[in-house]
Amino acid sequence: MATRTHQMIPAITDDPYADDVLADPYNLFGRMRAAGPAVWLDKYQVHAFARYAECHDILADHRTFISAAGVGPKDLLKEPNWRPQGILESDPPRHTVMRDAMAGVISPKGTRALRAGFEAYAGQLLPELLARGSIDGVKDLAEVFPLRAFGDAVGIPREGREENLLTHGAMNFSHFGPENERHRYYFEQGAGTPEWVMDRTRRENLSPGGMGEKLWQYVDRGELPADMAPLVVRALLSAGLDTTVIGIGNALKLFAEHPEQWRILRQNPRMVSLAINEVLRFESPFQSFYRTTSADTEIAGVSLAAGSKLALFLGSANRDEVQFGPDADTFRIERDAASMIAFGNGIHRCVGQPITRLEMHVVLTWLAHHVERIELTGEPVPYLHNTLKGYTSLPLRLLPA
Repeated sequence: MATRTHQMIPAITDDPYADDVLADPYNLFGRMRAAGPAVWLDKYQVHAFARYAECHDILADHRTFISAAGVGPKDLLKEPNWRPQGILESDPPRHTVMRDAMAGVISPKGTRALRAGFEAYAGQLLPELLARGSIDGVKDLAEVFPLRAFGDAVGIPREGREENLLTHGAMNFSHFGPENERHRYYFEQGAGTPEWVMDRTRRENLSPGGMGEKLWQYVDRGELPADMAPLVVRALLSAGLDTTVIGIGNALKLFAEHPEQWRILRQNPRMVSLAINEVLRFESPFQSFYRTTSADTEIAGVSLAAGSKLALFLGSANRDEVQFGPDADTFRIERDAASMIAFGNGIHRCVGQPITRLEMHVVLTWLAHHVERIELTGEPVPYLHNTLKGYTSLPLRLLPA
């Protein structure tokens, strides 16, 4: 339902964070895009942008649309944060220092060096799952692979990863949405995990030669303050874990639902990179987050006062027909989806995306060579989260080639 509000901007009375919308947001997203370049979310009293062009441009302009005030609805320039602010909630010059260190570790050379280890673990895990036949695509694969492969690459201790890292991620990213009942639930579930994560990111607890320890070498060279190092290692963990878990799970579900697309990929496994872009476009792991205006400004004809919070719906922008064609609501791996903004845009574009892409590439390539069909054997259970979109359970059957 839509009415009109100030500046003649359409007002949306639906709650984008309601359970039914989180499970399937695309009808609402379509109505938001059709309503105009901006809408007013009546329940939250905030401007929202659901089209590709505006989301792309807002994310690209980090000076006008800042992150240091928080990437959730709360203004962290006026209210204290629940934890030290990391790379996602920082602006230059603080952001630049952290990003340079992360980018140095996640260089093309550094990322290539991880492939052998990822492929070795895939060669151990995936044949076991294929032999089993019936699996939970989330619990047995999408969660297990990154926790082990990427956790080892970072160099944090294996003990406690499963119990702490996933619940910490859910807690962390729930802060990017409203402080509703779901937000409170994930904070309760994640109690104690921030302390565990920060302890395991201390230098003495990281394996020598791992990506985490390499970030601490930036401290040795005077290129990163010592108090920032655990925050950057924490960001590194998030960069290669949460998005990857959801991305792999979403890929498995989409290929099970679209067997013709799986056949195309099997016939030409070199299309894996294209397929990954389309998976991330079609079911974006990050559905939304916020920016704050640093000064009075205007975008798409909408006047915004300094200090205004803006909600950006990336999950909607990546389904925009203007950008991706009239079949944007169709999953098609031959599409050129390279312009999707599932990882954001501008200086805040996820610096860890090469890790997510590599993990997904290794898993999907192995499956494409060894699995004839992926079939759903039960109803997928949606992961209801204010920011993230994936599944908590995905009953599957893997049929060998």
